[in-house]
Amino acid sequence: MREDKILGLRTVIYKVDDLQKAQKWYSNILDKPPYFAESFYVGFNVSGFELGLQPVEGELTKSSNEVAYWGVENIQKFYDRLIKLGADPVEKPQSVGGNIKTATVEDPWGNVFGIIYNPNFKAED
Repeated sequence: MREDKILGLRTVIYKVDDLQKAQKWYSNILDKPPYFAESFYVGFNVSGFELGLQPVEGELTKSSNEVAYWGVENIQKFYDRLIKLGADPVEKPQSVGGNIKTATVEDPWGNVFGIIYNPNFKAED
């Protein structure tokens, strides 16, 4: 095995200014508590990938040049749930070719949270 290759996505970290509220909100949308929760970091295992929350003091700097998409089975149902739980719509569910659909929202801390339904993609071991 090559030691100088990318192994795939491992962790996506969202910066938040209220770690306790963010932990509660993400626990709610993920239907599970974090596997790691300290004052400096909260980590959730999402089907073998990590969603992390990191506290930031002061004003958060926002960027719009990257989006991580989390896989879902029913994009409209999950999108509607995110909105109901306080996310702000960015891009409503839409087809992006074939049977692939994507959508994005902003979490209550302004982070872009993407969801994707892609029946053609399966994570490899």
